[in-house]
Amino acid sequence: MTNTDTICALATAPGGALGIIRISGALSLEILSHVFDKNLSLFKPNTTHYGHIKDGSEVVDEVLLSIFRSPHSFTGEDSVEISCHGSFYILNKVLELLVQNGCRMANPGEFTMRAYLNGKLDLSQAEAVADLIASTNQATHHLAMNQLRGKLSTRLSNLRDQLLKLTSLLELELDFSDHEDLEFADRTELLELAQKIDNHITQLAQSFETGQALKQGIPVAIVGKTNVGKSTLLNQLVGDDRAIVSDVHGTTRDTIEETMDINGVQFRFIDTAGIRKTDDEVEQIGIERTIQKIHQARIVIWLLDQRPSWDEIDEMGELSKGKRCIYVHNKSDQIDLHKFRPYFVPLSMISAKTGKGIPNLKRRIFEEAEVAGLTTNASDIIVTNARHYDALMRAHSHLQRVLEGLNENLSGDLLSEDLRLTLDTLAEITGGQITPQETLNNIFSHFCVGK
Repeated sequence: MTNTDTICALATAPGGALGIIRISGALSLEILSHVFDKNLSLFKPNTTHYGHIKDGSEVVDEVLLSIFRSPHSFTGEDSVEISCHGSFYILNKVLELLVQNGCRMANPGEFTMRAYLNGKLDLSQAEAVADLIASTNQATHHLAMNQLRGKLSTRLSNLRDQLLKLTSLLELELDFSDHEDLEFADRTELLELAQKIDNHITQLAQSFETGQALKQGIPVAIVGKTNVGKSTLLNQLVGDDRAIVSDVHGTTRDTIEETMDINGVQFRFIDTAGIRKTDDEVEQIGIERTIQKIHQARIVIWLLDQRPSWDEIDEMGELSKGKRCIYVHNKSDQIDLHKFRPYFVPLSMISAKTGKGIPNLKRRIFEEAEVAGLTTNASDIIVTNARHYDALMRAHSHLQRVLEGLNENLSGDLLSEDLRLTLDTLAEITGGQITPQETLNNIFSHFCVGK
């Protein structure tokens, strides 16, 4: 495999009414000229043309060709997109003809890798292409588009510029270290600048938890005693009979998960086993899993149908410590809600059986997730990629040593090394430094073929 090969691939899922085949490389037009019935040399860049793909004298399909010339294409190379009919036979036949005339079948993500190698995208933008394809709701689509448009790259570029300024001041100090009467860097100002940069890096790293939750679905655990209506509530929230509902205590013995979209954000609701004392070994395992899900959840819904004891309140408070907890009183048409008010404020009142109060509960869940604005605010930068998070944490570690060194008044040569490591680590995110081929292959291997 070389980057000078001309590659081709199906860019759409097979079986539809239409299919698109992509070609990229220096020989794109030359190869296509062997199977297309018109003179491609006459076609201008960025134009679309009707014609026929032929196998000798036999017409394979009527197609539309979109012509792109280097460097004004997605990959930065001469490229063609062939819009065919979606027949399995037609698509495979066209690909077969292209390979016979000099194309190579593309590897997963190879088109986007070429876009990166040819300077059309930086590495973080290239990864955003995969996130955009995988987006399933407004929030993940918004975050991917922000990254693809270079929001993260711009923020990192600004941080690197500030780091370069810091490095330059220290190196200037080193160059004139034998002139005792000259002072080029005020250590107090350097410390303030380094702390400011580290705060920005830390803020980006801390957004990763939110980014992961948005990509995978914000986890919401529905907990409570047996038979309080947890499974009925899950069914109401997702609009489907996903969980078995029964009056028998201990029916739910394992967790059940289902996702739904609220205001453009995906939530992952988890119906858990009822918490109670039991000698049933299987039910006890379910209760242990409930506790695990509470620890993993971002939001905990504690469902009640009667006033809990102080011991139960203490136990749930301990289990849900650090979580956003919503107290929900089910069967609101059957209980005296005033009995609960001294214990839980604010409280949500619902009837899981009839659906009463469910819209208000959904609004409350969305508010507690604290993600309002992430689907519309163009300035939001949320880290969603584990590779980026790892690099940010390592940059933070290097910069912490710089801060310690400044506080201890270490010499500039010792500080400069950690500053250089910080710069190199941030550059890994966008590919601003030479990135090993193994790393690139690992990143792009997760892309779909044709992208």
